[in-house]
Amino acid sequence: MREGSFPATRLRRLRQNANLRELVRETHLNASQLILPLFIRHGSGIKQPIASMPGHFQWSVDRLADEIHTLSRLGIRSVILFGIPAQKDPFGKDAYSDSGIIQTAIPVIKEAAPSLIVISDVCFCEYTDHGHCGVVASHDSRGNVDNDQTLALLAKQAVSHARAGTDVIAPSGNMDGMVQAIRQALDEAGFQNLPILSYAVKYASAMYGPFRQAAEGAPKFGDRRTYQMNSANVEEAIRECALDIAEGADMLMVKPAHTYLDVICRVKQAYPGLPLAAYHTSGEFAMLKAAAEKGWLDERHGVIEILTAIRRAGADMIITYYAKEAAQWLASSDV
Repeated sequence: MREGSFPATRLRRLRQNANLRELVRETHLNASQLILPLFIRHGSGIKQPIASMPGHFQWSVDRLADEIHTLSRLGIRSVILFGIPAQKDPFGKDAYSDSGIIQTAIPVIKEAAPSLIVISDVCFCEYTDHGHCGVVASHDSRGNVDNDQTLALLAKQAVSHARAGTDVIAPSGNMDGMVQAIRQALDEAGFQNLPILSYAVKYASAMYGPFRQAAEGAPKFGDRRTYQMNSANVEEAIRECALDIAEGADMLMVKPAHTYLDVICRVKQAYPGLPLAAYHTSGEFAMLKAAAEKGWLDERHGVIEILTAIRRAGADMIITYYAKEAAQWLASSDV
């Protein structure tokens, strides 16, 4: 298409009126596209503030209903759950126990808000005493996870969450073959219609620090670079997605989000037919929150700008710790 030239063409003509600007807006953001992470721990009467994530808490199951009702009033339609068990062990047994913390929480959430979409994060870092995302040999100080042994446990965890009533299974451990193992286990257990949202593209990022405090899941030794992606790579991201799609993934995810907009764009271009989530991580949240507390940026407009950029890059849904605040801001006219 041949573009016009000044003075016949003045792009400012479409920017003079607020309603006109909205009419020609290309990218839309609304509360229904936002997914709020919730941290749930054993105990009772607990609403424990998370120091590195202002406004967020560890919840006991008996305190969840009030928070779920608040989310429903704000128009937030989805949550993703992370559990903090009473006891941890080398195999993360609470993760696949039918009486585990998440398995206990799901029915409570569903009773409080039956239409709320509950997404179960399926991994082991919060449940193991070593903090890695699967089974680690006792003599291995680097944190190399036994991939194939972990697959069997991920399958058990997914089926247990399915029995509890979750709506979506979201494996995040970056194990090769995890989607296939989970899909097969779900199908054999009669959950053929339960979708899988794969953390297909999850980088070994510095942006997870506050989350590890919130979920009490930092590795006790080594790091996760042997199974999470190199932050320098993007072609590898496309390969990861292709493998997960072939194994049965119904939705894909890129994590982190606003520091990886190029990856979101590339994945969406490669696989336009699959719903794509982006995880706006705890570190990305904390940077914005800290700058806002210092008075260095306008928090509301900065957050909405970044979330809109994530949508513009290609994300269909955004997991974000700003979900509640963003929902409130989006309900006003000044965003």
